[in-house]
Amino acid sequence: MTAADDATARLLVTCPDQPGIISAVSTFLYNHGANITDFDQHSSDQQDGTFFLRLEFQTPDLDCSHEALANNFRNRVASRYGMHWHISPPGAKKRMAILVSRHDHVLMDLLWRVSRGDMPATIPMVISNHDDLRDEVERFGIPYHHIPVNKDNKAEAEARALELLDGQVDLIVLARYMQILSPEFVARHPHRIINIHHSFLPAFVGANPYQQAWDRGVKLIGATSHYVTEDLDQGPIIEQNVQRVSHRHSPAELRGLGQDVERQVMLRAVRWHLEDRIIVDGNKTVVFVK
Repeated sequence: MTAADDATARLLVTCPDQPGIISAVSTFLYNHGANITDFDQHSSDQQDGTFFLRLEFQTPDLDCSHEALANNFRNRVASRYGMHWHISPPGAKKRMAILVSRHDHVLMDLLWRVSRGDMPATIPMVISNHDDLRDEVERFGIPYHHIPVNKDNKAEAEARALELLDGQVDLIVLARYMQILSPEFVARHPHRIINIHHSFLPAFVGANPYQQAWDRGVKLIGATSHYVTEDLDQGPIIEQNVQRVSHRHSPAELRGLGQDVERQVMLRAVRWHLEDRIIVDGNKTVVFVK
């Protein structure tokens, strides 16, 4: 993290659209000595729409503490416009747990990027229903928790995982975790669990999607990252991408190409979440990307 990152705070806002919002927010920050250095906005409709805002501001010359700034914003701006809002303090790093089974392509990329400071996160733990990846994870100095899951112990396994996770993490990444989470588990971490799906949803759901794609002679394969909800693979989509293929590709080659797309799509989704670039709007997302 650079010195600039250590001085940069972020504000996310969702509220009914009406005149004066931008003026109120920018004037408030100016009066407290903040310098806005990145600003993006979106309205869902010109009449009676929902207003979405993301901005970054520099904090070295603030005239108050972060806590006082948040309290003042709540009382002077947010309450007036009916805002749902969040201010991330400068230098904040989210705590990101990773759940994984045996596929390591997404896991290893996340571990590497966090270890070199390429993502604003810490990884306090990796949880897996298999012990295969322990050595790779522990080389990064990260605790590895093996929690076996079968049809007879699923509830107990989830309870053990929640015991480790609750209050300890800000984000859970399912890096090809081949277990379906219960609605009770998901409800404990709303819009804080990101999954990668091995297709361009909603096509080819279920087992062995690359064989299904090959059987159908597809010309595009893809991947989808989304927030997890209690409805399987139906949560708000964050990012998608595709790869053009042809009849010349074997199922194994499709799998390799698909895993590359999975990794790219998941990395973007995780980075955008860590950088407070995503606002959930019902079952959709507003993603402010550069």
